[in-house]
Amino acid sequence: MNTISLITGASRGLGRNAALHIARKGGDVVITYQSRVSDALALVDELTAMGRKAVALQLDVGDTATFPAFGASLRAALTKTWGRETFDHLVNNAGHGDVAPITETTEAQFDRLVDVHFKGVFFLTQALLPLLVDGGRIINLSTGLTRISAPGWSAYAAVKGAVEVLSVYMARELGGRGITVNAVAPGAIETDFFGGAVRDTPEFNQFFAGITALGRVGVADDVGPMIASLLSTDNRWVTGQRIEVSGGQGI
Repeated sequence: MNTISLITGASRGLGRNAALHIARKGGDVVITYQSRVSDALALVDELTAMGRKAVALQLDVGDTATFPAFGASLRAALTKTWGRETFDHLVNNAGHGDVAPITETTEAQFDRLVDVHFKGVFFLTQALLPLLVDGGRIINLSTGLTRISAPGWSAYAAVKGAVEVLSVYMARELGGRGITVNAVAPGAIETDFFGGAVRDTPEFNQFFAGITALGRVGVADDVGPMIASLLSTDNRWVTGQRIEVSGGQGI
C-alpha cells in the first residue's frame, strides 16, 4: 500500500519541494493551501504526471475553528481517492515570516505568529490524530533561528522554539502508537518565504551565507529530500529530535 503524506502549506516553497520528493520516492500526497489555489492545482497536476495520486485542500492553519470541517473534508478525500480513511504522514509546514525588533513588534503580529506556527500545529495535529495510522510520522517545521539569533526574528524564533519542545512531548505521548515525531529546522533558504527576502535581498543573502559553513544559503532542494527521507522506514527509529538542515549555519 502506498503511503499518503499530508503537507500543510504546500503550494510553494519547502512544502512544494517536499511533496515532489515524497512522490519521487513513491508516495502519494495531500497538500493544503491557504489562498494560492492555482499553484496548488498545478502541483497536483505535476504529481499526477509523475504517476502519483494527489489532492489539494484549502486550509488556514491559523484558524482552529475550521479544523473539524477540514478533518471531515480530509476523510472524504481519502475515501474518494484512496479508498481508506487514514493517512500515514503529517508534515506541519505552513507558515509565514514577520520581522520586527522586540520594541516594535505589535500584539497582532505576535498573535498571528503564535496562531499559525504554534497553536495551529498543536490543534491541527490533535484534530487529525484519529486519521493518522499507528506507526505513522509527524514532522514539525522549525528554524535554524532557534539556535542562533538574528535581529528582528525574536517572535518568530520563539514560537518555533515552542514547536521544538512540543515535538518532544508529542514523540513521548504518541510513542505508544508507534508514531515518530521530529522537528526539522532549516537554515536560511531561497524561497518565497517572507516575500522572498533571503532570495531577493542581497544583504540578507550575504549575511546568512557568511555565517554558513558551506558558504551559501540553502535552496528548497536542500531540504525537501531530507524531509522525504525522514518519512521513510529507513528512519523509523528517529523520534523526538531536532534535526537542523542548514549547511552549518552559525557553527
